[in-house]
Amino acid sequence: MLSIPDFQKIVHELPDITEGPHQQNLAYRVNKKIFATLNAGEHRACVKLSAVDQDVFCLFDKTVIYPVPNKWGIHGWTLINLKKVKKAMLMDALRAAYDLASGNKETSKTG
Repeated sequence: MLSIPDFQKIVHELPDITEGPHQQNLAYRVNKKIFATLNAGEHRACVKLSAVDQDVFCLFDKTVIYPVPNKWGIHGWTLINLKKVKKAMLMDALRAAYDLASGNKETSKTG
């Protein structure tokens, strides 16, 4: 289980991000684009992944990482259960989301 401070420490290791409110959650941005949000009350993060990365990550375990169950999910928004996710998987998912939002041309570990 990852705590909220664990999540925040991991996300703040990424370069050039900003943190700010987004609706009832905290949002993390790079180049003014949201790549992740944190819902501390539900102990859950949400990341924006490419279709390929979303498919790969969601193959693992649908109770740990899964598409948002509405139109946002088909656009890559993916929920992560912080009570169940392993640190390495969270780091990989955050990096993939960060790379997508930042326009980083390097492929993620899943792609």
